[in-house]
Amino acid sequence: MGRVSNKTALVTSAGQGIGRASALALAREGAKVFATDINELALKTLEKEHANIETFRLDVLDPADITAAAKRLGAVDILVNCSGFVHNGTILETEDKDWDFSFDLNVKAHFRITKALLPAMIAKGGGSIVNIASIAAMQGVPFAAAYSASKAGVSGLTRS
Repeated sequence: MGRVSNKTALVTSAGQGIGRASALALAREGAKVFATDINELALKTLEKEHANIETFRLDVLDPADITAAAKRLGAVDILVNCSGFVHNGTILETEDKDWDFSFDLNVKAHFRITKALLPAMIAKGGGSIVNIASIAAMQGVPFAAAYSASKAGVSGLTRS
C-alpha cells in the first residue's frame, strides 16, 4: 500500500478492462487518478468505486481533446495509455479503414497523449509512462493482422 501516494495519474480508456483495473489499482495504492474514456456511463460507475478517482470524458483520437486534457492536468506523475482495439481478420480480410483505425487508436493515440504530457513531466523532474501493448506485439496472432502490427508499434514507441 502507498507505493504511489501523493502521485497523480492519468489513465486512458479507464471505463473497462485493463484501464479500469489500472485506475482502481493506482487509487488503492494512494494515487490521485484521473480516469478517462469516451464511455461516460462506464466512467460514472468507476468514480463511485474509489474516492481517489476523478473522471472526465477524453477522446484520445481527438487532438483538441488531448490538448485540453494536458492543460487541465498539468504535470502528472504517471500516464497509463490503455486505449486499444482488436480488429479480427487476416491481412486479406483487413480493409484500409480497419488498419488505419487500429493504428490511430492503438499507436497514434499513445503517441499524441505522451507528447502532450511529457514536457510537463520532464519539467517536474520525471514520471512514469506505461503503454499497454500485448503479447501480440512479440508474436503474431492468427486472424489479428492489424492488432498484432499496431501493438508491435506500441512496443516500438515505448522502447524509443
